Amino acid sequence: MRRKNITLMERPDYVKVKLPTGDTFRNLNNLIRGNSLHTVCEEARCPNVSECWESGTATFMILGKNCSRGCRFCSVTHGNMEQLDPDEPNKVRDSVKSMGLKYAVITSVDRDDLPDQGSAHYAKTIMEVKSLGIKVEALIPDFRGERKLIRTVIDAQPDVLAHNIETVRRLTPVIRDARAGYDQSLSVLSYIKEENPYMITKSSIMLGHGETDDEVEQAMEDLRRNGVDILTIGQYLRPSKKQIEVKEYCSSERYKRLEVMGYKHGFRFVASGPLVRTSYRAFEAWAAQNIKLN
Repeated sequence: MRRKNITLMERPDYVKVKLPTGDTFRNLNNLIRGNSLHTVCEEARCPNVSECWESGTATFMILGKNCSRGCRFCSVTHGNMEQLDPDEPNKVRDSVKSMGLKYAVITSVDRDDLPDQGSAHYAKTIMEVKSLGIKVEALIPDFRGERKLIRTVIDAQPDVLAHNIETVRRLTPVIRDARAGYDQSLSVLSYIKEENPYMITKSSIMLGHGETDDEVEQAMEDLRRNGVDILTIGQYLRPSKKQIEVKEYCSSERYKRLEVMGYKHGFRFVASGPLVRTSYRAFEAWAAQNIKLN
């Protein structure tokens, strides 16, 4: 087994992320709050929020602020499920327009409590934003693997359709909710390509849970075998003491090595770094992919 590149519990400088500041951030934040919307940029305490908002990309979290699942790495609150806001798709559309975004990422909490798990609401939000002529990336839950629900989102024609495996096979039961599964996530990604071979697909892996490079490489092979085009790799940063502890902070050399490995395995775009998140450099990833596919 290949040796892990780990610096155990030495907190690197990148953990000390600066708080978002600036007029642009404050104005956009006020706009979002005014429309009673949520962004995963804030709910998940993303370290890149200022950079992304300044560059014209934002990630909206729909279907409410509470998740029906309880993954051990995630800071989004769970339980106490709320009623859907029927006007939310329009609010997201209007906010995207007011923010002057060129690329919108739409993600959501899990809604296992709803008959269609929120898939129709998801599709409507995508279509409303696309009506502006804006590129849309959708980062979807697994919908418990129900193909009819996944198809509802596919039919809304997002420009990129993403679903995260989050970690390697061995660690999936440790950090993800029991209703999620490694193979279930792969089947979601595979089905997207089966239904639309031209749709760009994307997934993400977090490091820092004790995975080995061999396990990450196996995950890469599994993703490529199921047609995934874009891969992001980032460092897990514990949001609070309620979430699972960080096992290791990974070196910049490891991220670079895994980036090279990803391209070797055939991904068309790889973003690998400690502060990389699923939607990081999302527009750049779409643009590079679009050029290659055309």
